[in-house]
Amino acid sequence: MPAAPDFPPSPDLAPVRRALLSVSDKTGLIEAAKALSDLGVELISTGGTRAAIAAAGLAVKDISELTGFPEMMDGRVKTLHPVVHGGLLGVRDAPSHAAAMSQHGISQIDLIYVNLYPFSQTVAAGGGYDACVENIDIGGPAMIRSGSKNHGYVAVATSPADMQDILGVLAETGGSTTLALRKALAARAYAVTAAYDAAISAWFAAQLGYDFPAHKTIAGQLVQTMRYGENPHQKAAFYRTSESRPGVATAQQWQGKELSYNNINDTDAAFELVSEFDRKTGPACAIIKHANPCGVATGKTLFDAYARALACDPTSAFGGIIACNSRLDAATTVEILKLLTEVVIAPEVDDEAAALFAAKKNVRLLTTGAMADPLSVGLTFKSVAGGFLVQDRDAARLTAADLKVVTKRAPTDEEIQDMLFAFTIAKHVKSNAIVYARAGQTLGVGAGQMNRKDSARIAALRAADFGLDLKGSACASEAFFPFPDGLIQAADAGCTAVIQPGGSIGDQKVIDAADERGLAMVFTGVRVFRH
Repeated sequence: MPAAPDFPPSPDLAPVRRALLSVSDKTGLIEAAKALSDLGVELISTGGTRAAIAAAGLAVKDISELTGFPEMMDGRVKTLHPVVHGGLLGVRDAPSHAAAMSQHGISQIDLIYVNLYPFSQTVAAGGGYDACVENIDIGGPAMIRSGSKNHGYVAVATSPADMQDILGVLAETGGSTTLALRKALAARAYAVTAAYDAAISAWFAAQLGYDFPAHKTIAGQLVQTMRYGENPHQKAAFYRTSESRPGVATAQQWQGKELSYNNINDTDAAFELVSEFDRKTGPACAIIKHANPCGVATGKTLFDAYARALACDPTSAFGGIIACNSRLDAATTVEILKLLTEVVIAPEVDDEAAALFAAKKNVRLLTTGAMADPLSVGLTFKSVAGGFLVQDRDAARLTAADLKVVTKRAPTDEEIQDMLFAFTIAKHVKSNAIVYARAGQTLGVGAGQMNRKDSARIAALRAADFGLDLKGSACASEAFFPFPDGLIQAADAGCTAVIQPGGSIGDQKVIDAADERGLAMVFTGVRVFRH
């Protein structure tokens, strides 16, 4: 690696005499250019940016006047020149650098304001392959990296907010930037180019059908620095990625305090679960506590769906998260607000309901505008020491045609619907998971146990605690029963139909136990673990 040169220390104050501006997002451009011009800063610019500055009546030099070359190749080549990068990279107080700049007629550039071609926006808008490639910026990242490397002397702005920070310091110092500011700007700038390259890399991998390329980068934009993480002694922050999936990251928050780490985690779990139910087929409601459902139900109205979901476990629902797949109305809102609730999330809210929430300042109300598509495949990430795991989002969706009857008694049509409902919920319950359900309502949920028999027993106990009869219910297990004991526990609780993946070496013993008790049982062939 190159040895570190013996450069003089960077100055605290670096005067800004010349600035290069080249932006695709022209928000606040003219105001920034005027402020710089009023400070006596020489402006250099490119293409549309230069035209906009000139149209505002400000003196601005075209980049070609600096380089001696015109923009060429449809604008692909305009700033890739030693005069530009020498002006950015030259260490002002290093004699050898100063001599080279003098010899080759390179003048220093003290500030650059560059934001990049809208690559991600082009992809999101459905741009074709060639359009996306053309929106891969080359000169912009090169200038940002050059200026940021030489942050001892150069200030780099990549957003209107950066420019506001710079202008504020210039006003305070009479035309200079501080070393502290330049370091902070450089850190932000490298994060911007890293995220930009990550988006391009991900897009290219998708174009080539590479599910898991040799290098995988996750890029996010800071949304919120939190008071603490999962526990008060842990630091935490929330970042938004470029994924446009409706949910907590894209929702509008109408009121209430900032969402906490646990709020966001639980709200995501709630909305992903309730999105399993198509709003066109009727209202559905899910109540979540610690990322596990304590009650889920459908209904003829949202009011009915919420009441049925709450009935499953009103104790655990206290202080929980409520997610709905339909527009929140006033009648449902009145009922929801009777319970201490952390967050309510729905696709929409009507005016009367919003006014009711407004009177409860501690309740966070979020609307997403749409439901998440449970069948769309994206990626999920989980960190481990020294790395991270990546997998497809679980988009498993079963129909009656997917079920294999393995017992002597076949399930009734009603039992099939109950089993499919219960298995859908089990997909969102921490393993080991058992869910009892009937007529579009959870009756008991057993989550996160180390063996399946305990999950079946706990789910039945909870149903009994709240007076819910399990006779005639369906029981879903998100993974196979390795032994008959868990199934026997469910049968003794009153269930008459069981849905499970199958695939255990002990399947036949479990089938025999079901037949002995007159149960109907189906295998899905699909496991939906959630750890």
